[in-house]
Amino acid sequence: MKTFFKQTALVALAFIFVISLASCEATRNANNKQKGAVIGATGGAILGAIIGNNVGKGGNGELGAVIGGVVGGGAGVLIGAKMDKQAQKIEQEIPGAQVERVDDGIVVTFDENSGVYFDTAKYNINSASQATLDKLANILKEYPDTNVLVVGHTDSVGADEMNMTLSKNRAQAVTNYFTQNKGLSPSRFTTNWYGETAPVADNSTAEGRAKNRRVNLAIVPNEKMKQDAQNQAGE
Repeated sequence: MKTFFKQTALVALAFIFVISLASCEATRNANNKQKGAVIGATGGAILGAIIGNNVGKGGNGELGAVIGGVVGGGAGVLIGAKMDKQAQKIEQEIPGAQVERVDDGIVVTFDENSGVYFDTAKYNINSASQATLDKLANILKEYPDTNVLVVGHTDSVGADEMNMTLSKNRAQAVTNYFTQNKGLSPSRFTTNWYGETAPVADNSTAEGRAKNRRVNLAIVPNEKMKQDAQNQAGE
């Protein structure tokens, strides 16, 4: 009986905390599934936010295993509250980035209009991009119990093989900046790339191509955060 009341109180407290963050655009659009209060999901929604319907095309490995499943019950609500708070911080610190709360994770999209820029056919991190990534690195340090997926994409201009290599180099450049320049642990990062195979906009227009030249980051709870939440919820 004591355990039941403990769990109920924790869920209620976390729910109140989640509601208090409703002014955040990312959390305002999140439903209960996105906050982690469901059982049995497989992380497919995060994959969809990163690569649409192109799962299995290109890339260097299986992202689903890295993302894992959504944690349900009281632990899921506690995790959701933490991720909501982190999403809100990213929105506040990096207003140009597109921030979405998806399942237990956060998907951040940088394109040519939102803070991380690459010159044509280049993959070096320029000074404008460094300023944005520095802000995100500080937030990742503030929330150490998360893992990060970095995924690179290109538009359809140029040869397929060239674009696949370019997307790999751009994604790896972002990961390297975090781990080599900002001191974040390489064990937190998984890097993948999809070339031109996962467009989010029409490649026949300049505006669409600019949106497709992008890097996505998915920030997901690591095993420590999940275990801590389960312990706190008494599950």
